[in-house]
Amino acid sequence: MTNRHPAESQQDRYALRLAARLSEGSQNLPYEISERLRAARMQALARRKLMKTRTASEVALSGGGATLTLGDEGLNLWSRLGALLPLIALAAGLFAINLVQDDDRAREMADVDAALLTDDLPPDAYTDPGFLQFIKVAGPAAQARTEP
Repeated sequence: MTNRHPAESQQDRYALRLAARLSEGSQNLPYEISERLRAARMQALARRKLMKTRTASEVALSGGGATLTLGDEGLNLWSRLGALLPLIALAAGLFAINLVQDDDRAREMADVDAALLTDDLPPDAYTDPGFLQFIKVAGPAAQARTEP
């Protein structure tokens, strides 16, 4: 069950009519010429089959999935490099994003450390459970008093 393009079926019908017409005329030819014509037909058919397998797209069904195959045309060095180029760009982009995030994280930690060290309260006060309770009970008024 193959879906064929209408242009392909017209080409095939034309080719069959042409082959039949040529075969009619070849009945009266000498043996040497008919053999050369037969060899040329065989070569043309072999080239046509080769050309069809290279350019035609096939859908192969296997296990509930479909695979689109495009032949062997795109397997040269440049097309392989062209296929790898987006992958390399993606890896470079991910690496750059990782570097930027690491820089941002280090800068944020340095800002927190600088704020802790330059604050009026000692760093141990922030881990004291009583200070946490004081902040919860006193609310915004205590925070306003501790800010410069």
